[in-house]
Parts: sequence; C-alpha cells; structure tokens
Amino acid sequence: MMSAETTDPTSQSNYRQISTKHFSLDWSIDFHEKAIKGSITHELTVHTSDLKEVIFDTSDVVIKRVLQYSLGEKHEVMGSALYIPLPAGLQAGSSVKVTIEYNTTESGCKALQWLDKAQTHGKTHPYLFSQCQPIYARGLLPCQDTPSVKATYEAKITSVLPALMSAIRVSPPAAGPVHDGKVVGQDEVTYVYNQPVPIPSYLIAIASGNLCYHAFEKLEGKDWTSGVWAEPDIINDAWWEFKEDTTRFLAAEEELVGMPYKFGVYDLLVLPPAFPYGGMVRNFISLRSDSDGHPGKCMFDICYAKHADASHFWLNEGWTTYIERLLQQILHSSAHRGFSFLTGSNSVPYEKGANFLLHIERTLGGLDVFLPYMKDYVKTFMGKSITTEMWKEHLFAYYTRFGGDDELGALESIDWDAWLFGTGVTLPVPIEYDMTLAQQSYKLAERWSKTKDTSEFSASRYQSRTIDDLGDLYGLVNSPNAELRLRFYQDGMVKGRMKFCRPIFRAVFADKYQEHKSSFHPIARDLIEQVRAT
Repeated sequence: MMSAETTDPTSQSNYRQISTKHFSLDWSIDFHEKAIKGSITHELTVHTSDLKEVIFDTSDVVIKRVLQYSLGEKHEVMGSALYIPLPAGLQAGSSVKVTIEYNTTESGCKALQWLDKAQTHGKTHPYLFSQCQPIYARGLLPCQDTPSVKATYEAKITSVLPALMSAIRVSPPAAGPVHDGKVVGQDEVTYVYNQPVPIPSYLIAIASGNLCYHAFEKLEGKDWTSGVWAEPDIINDAWWEFKEDTTRFLAAEEELVGMPYKFGVYDLLVLPPAFPYGGMVRNFISLRSDSDGHPGKCMFDICYAKHADASHFWLNEGWTTYIERLLQQILHSSAHRGFSFLTGSNSVPYEKGANFLLHIERTLGGLDVFLPYMKDYVKTFMGKSITTEMWKEHLFAYYTRFGGDDELGALESIDWDAWLFGTGVTLPVPIEYDMTLAQQSYKLAERWSKTKDTSEFSASRYQSRTIDDLGDLYGLVNSPNAELRLRFYQDGMVKGRMKFCRPIFRAVFADKYQEHKSSFHPIARDLIEQVRAT
C-alpha cells in the first residue's frame, strides 16, 4: 500500500500511475568484467487509465534490449529516468509486463562492491556484495526505487561462486553440499530464489563469494529457521558469535510486537571488512560487518511499516533503534537499555528518533501504557508505506479510543514542532537513563586517571600506563570489534564501516587513504572524500 499524501522526491518513476507488483530476475555474475548481466521482467499494475508510458529509475546501467525506450538526462543524485511506451488503451486495474535486458557497470553502480581475492578473508576467490539503501537499487536493476513501492520477486542467478539473495533459497538447498557439490570458483551453478513477501527496492540484496552455511539450533515451537553464512575460514567463529543471541532476540521480538516473524528464514551473512555499515537487514538475510558482533537490526525493520520516502526515514530507524534497546531491557535489564542509549551514535533519524519514542513512552506513563499502542501500530501498518503525519494521526486516534483525558493531555503536552522540525542532534528535552553500567566504566576510568599522579597500582599489572599496554591488557590491540578499536586507537588503519573510517581519515587522508581507497565500498569512499573536502 502506498501513502496518498506524498510523492517520493528521490524517484523519477511514475509509481503513482503504475507500479510493480512482482518482478523476475535472470542474472549471470561476471567476476572478470565486474558486472551483473541479464534481464528483469516487471509485472505492473496500472492505476491511471490510458497511461502512455512507464518510467523506471536507473543509474549507469547499460540497456541491451527492450522493445522501445528512451533515457532521460542524468541527474547527479537520481540517475537517468528510463521511459518505456505502453500498449494503448490500458485501463486502471489492468496488468502489463515489461522485460528489460541490461548490464550493470563497475564504475557507475554504487550498489555493488567487487572485491579481489586479496581483499577477502580466505584470499582464494573474489567476492561481490550489494548495498541498495537508500536509493542505490537503481544501479543494480531498473526499478521504481522508492520505499512507497513494494513487490515480490523471484530470481535465477548463475555464478561460479555460491550466491545469496534476500529471499528464500529454492535450489540448491542451503544445507546441501557447498555450491551444489560443484567446484567453487570454476563450475557455474544456477541459484534459484523466491521472495513471497512484498518488499521495497532498497531491501533487495545479493552476495556471491566462497561462502558456506552453518545452521543455528531451531527453537521449539518456531516455524522459522536461522543460521549464518561466511567464508570457510571464519564460519565457525561466526557461528559461535551469533548462535546464542540471534534466535533468542528474534523470538523475544515476536512476543514484544505481538506478531510472528513471517519470512520463514532469518540468516546472517558475515561480510568482509569493506562493508560500509555495521549491519543491514534484508528480508531473509541480515548482512553483518565482521567488525560487528551484534545479531542485527530487529525484525521490526524488515517486517512492518516502512517510510513513504526519505523525508520520513526516522520512522524506520527511530522505531528500530527504540525496539533494539527495549529488547536489551527485556532480555537483560533496564541498565542495559540505558547503557545502549548512552553509547549510541549522533545520527538524527536513529538517536533522535529513538529518544523521541522514549520520551513519548515516559510522557504517557511508561511501558505498560505504550506497549499496547506499539502492537497496534505494527498491526495497523504492516506492509504499508507511511508518513510522519499518518503515524501521528494513528497515535492520537489510538489513545482517543483506548485511553482517556490523561493520555491525550500527555500527548498534547509534547513539543511536536521541536521534535519533528528542530535541527541538530540536541534533544528538545533532557532525558535521563539508567546509569548503572556506565558508572562502572566511569569508576575504572577514574582509577586509570589517578595513576597519572599517584603510585596506585604500582605493584600490580596496572603499573604500565602506555597506550600499547592498555591495548594488551584489555585485548584491544587485536580486537575484531571496531567499536572498541576506534575509541582506543585513533592513528591506525581501520577499514570498512563509515562510522569508524571517516574520523580516522580526516587525519590520514593525504597518504594512507589514497593508498588503500580501493578497499572501501563506493558509498564509504564518497563520504570519506566529502569529509576531506569540508
């Protein structure tokens, strides 16, 4: 369902007049030319009678064959609109199919990163992975690249390396022999996938490399399965890292939101260090950076309401962050929830959004009052694309129906303009968190600080106070957790996540970045270079 209020300002497609309901992919991965080659067939529903053309978003794709088409002038951000004439006389409610044969391009496709074998863990085979959020899917496939359009899809991917997609594996079976028993890196295998639940374009994902699978233990009474994909040399470590928490988090969230996980499969893919984010959730598979040890975003982000366009992005990430941290309280303690707020980022849609929802929770009287609303929100907007206005109207309507004067008065007391339209990361009101876990860190830091001027710890292992000794003592020097390394080691080379590499390369851009820039995802490169330019 599309919201009726807005048209996505980042899409050139005419999705209000005609929209994709299903598409089929027939792809071949060419690691030598670093391109995906093949076709996409769109099955579209007409919303406006006598429509003359369908318009898709594209970005630097090479159109090989379509009955008739034209490409618009390239926009710096949105790419080139692809215009395809439609048969005359189509009426609202009718369907039409359009097939486009095309290739991706290495230099122009920000959605894909191609790694040489030297950039992988095993260093034996090349690697491909995608990142389509927020509007990079148009470089992977001609589409209506807006979260206001959701479609099911099926895919056939032929590759000499195991291939994954954000969909259910149809064949060969995930639990079967690697690469269907064929020679990895040499023999072609066609992988078949099906995505039966409509998803927006930015959730389309593909990865291909020397990958193998390790299933997690299936929870009793659950219909879904879960496991992890990784390169062979790290698969056991990856399985150990995620085996306890992944299924536990998913089961807890099912109970929290009052809805079952509807996709049947929730797998993790541990990617090489060049992946530019800590993790991105795609339906059926969550892409994790190897710098990150967290199971991933909550299923709220992949199952339920989506923002209608980028202007309402906080509805995705604010709600997701809020629920992730609420899960910390449910699975651990309120102290863990408070600590997760204290250690968050400065990103407005994530942090300000999550704190906004926390403020509403507390203003209304706490979780006992707010959680029933959250479940109704999920139920009401599941599978829909919404705006902030739609969310706010639903919030007030819910407490008008199920609350009373106290709840409505509490909502009216909120400074909505300050939260929704205020600039910067400073919160409109101060918010207090449970500081129990933070105080432990502060006390240890104070003890270390005292050693600068006293002989405390002089007879203990704390005697040496150099950076290297601190790193050795707490295992920070060789830690794979970049969250810790960033705070400890500001003059080294940390590859991959934009959160970590941008501040470091402010200092070392001139020599080290230029030397290693090919190791970074195109999105990360753009942002690093933007930071340098400013």
